[in-house]
Amino acid sequence: MRREGGSMIKLIASDIDGTLLEEGTDGINPEIFTVIRELKKKGIVFAAASGREYASLRRLFQPVKDDIYFIADNGASVMYSGEEIYATLMDRGLLEEVVKKVRTLPGCYSVISTRKGECYLEQESEELDDFLINGYHYDVHHVDDVLKAPIEIIKCAVYKKHGIQELAPEFLEKYKNRLNVAIAGDIWLDFMNLESDKGNALKKLQEKLHILPEETMAFGDNMNDIGMLRAAGESYAVENAAQAVKETARYTAGKHTEDGVLNVLRKLL
Repeated sequence: MRREGGSMIKLIASDIDGTLLEEGTDGINPEIFTVIRELKKKGIVFAAASGREYASLRRLFQPVKDDIYFIADNGASVMYSGEEIYATLMDRGLLEEVVKKVRTLPGCYSVISTRKGECYLEQESEELDDFLINGYHYDVHHVDDVLKAPIEIIKCAVYKKHGIQELAPEFLEKYKNRLNVAIAGDIWLDFMNLESDKGNALKKLQEKLHILPEETMAFGDNMNDIGMLRAAGESYAVENAAQAVKETARYTAGKHTEDGVLNVLRKLL
């Protein structure tokens, strides 16, 4: 479908939690799979972009898992049909700093994402385990010391059930210009290499597919979506998005609970 300015949309990237569905659930409207297939027939590529790990995203989009791209772990990896397109590992020294600091913070847990799409934890928490396994469907492993585990790490997410927003400023200031620190919802603070960002990952995908920003549409709700929205000519913040996200996006879509993204995509068909 030809859009404003005469450009044709060829690539659509959408955040998941808080944009397509409720945070930490798998309650996605199955109509999205039909729409994705119809978009593909029109030559339009769909990419699921999330702070979630690849294995979780692949399970969530099971009916179309080999037809779409996955921008996982907030842009630390890009996958297609089981193949790695792009990945960046965390700096080991900075990772150690973050993990050791988190160990001293009450109620905080380091959730480590690996290049293979696995999830590693040191502390055992029945509530967190249930959330990761039954909510996100992560492949969870427990170890005594994640820093000694023989794994390639692409992201360290800090989980805190209450107060992540209050915790964030200290880390944002400390690791400014050293790590990409992203607030990813109400309970997550993600740490990745500086170049790991949904926006940079989307640009890598645009380059690979020879698609221009003006031929790209993106949807998001939280601070970790801003880079991606800036990389798309047609950017949408859902109605429930953070104010900074709304100020970044060109357009507004309906709430995630009202199929806001799906309603926009239907108009492309």
